[in-house]
Amino acid sequence: MADQGCMSGVIKEILTARTRKRIQNKNKAYKHASVLIPLLLEDGACRVVFTERTHKVEHHKGQISFPGGGVDETDPSFEAAAIREAHEEIGLLPEDVKILGRLDDTLTLVSNYVVHPVVGRIKPKTDFVVNPHEVERIIRVPLEVFLRAGAGDRDHWVEYEGVKYRTAAYQYKADLIWGATARIMEKFVEIIGPNLPLHSEKQ
Repeated sequence: MADQGCMSGVIKEILTARTRKRIQNKNKAYKHASVLIPLLLEDGACRVVFTERTHKVEHHKGQISFPGGGVDETDPSFEAAAIREAHEEIGLLPEDVKILGRLDDTLTLVSNYVVHPVVGRIKPKTDFVVNPHEVERIIRVPLEVFLRAGAGDRDHWVEYEGVKYRTAAYQYKADLIWGATARIMEKFVEIIGPNLPLHSEKQ
């Protein structure tokens, strides 16, 4: 996979060089989950692939999220768990993913999970196959949306299942990306953003 557009080489170098922040879970108060941050070069622009979760899943019903889920005991690594879940949810083939590194651990607001975000470059013109039980639709958001200064709104209030949460959020067209997913993208921009060029796009 070429580095043009999504700057895979730059991202991998930065993530490999830094010390990742980890959340200690000594008392096993949290469950572990892995998510894949899929970067896709499409129409000359780098895009981040998200899913809208169905209302059939146990956690985070209807939310915009990354492909991912709980880590199984049989998963050899958090990276392997993220790839397995991406295959189960959107039909992404393991051989079509190039792992670039991991971001800092984060906690979910609604459920008790430590989330391990894995950044991956995926093959252009990937044919996604959604799991209708877990995924309502796939959303491709230009990376530029997150790289713009002030794109994240840290004082956004979201009401979800009768509870109001104060959270970081990104608005893209009719979709609101909030909670752990927005915090992960904030961290991505903080770490990687200064080293990536913006890709202009008409919206």
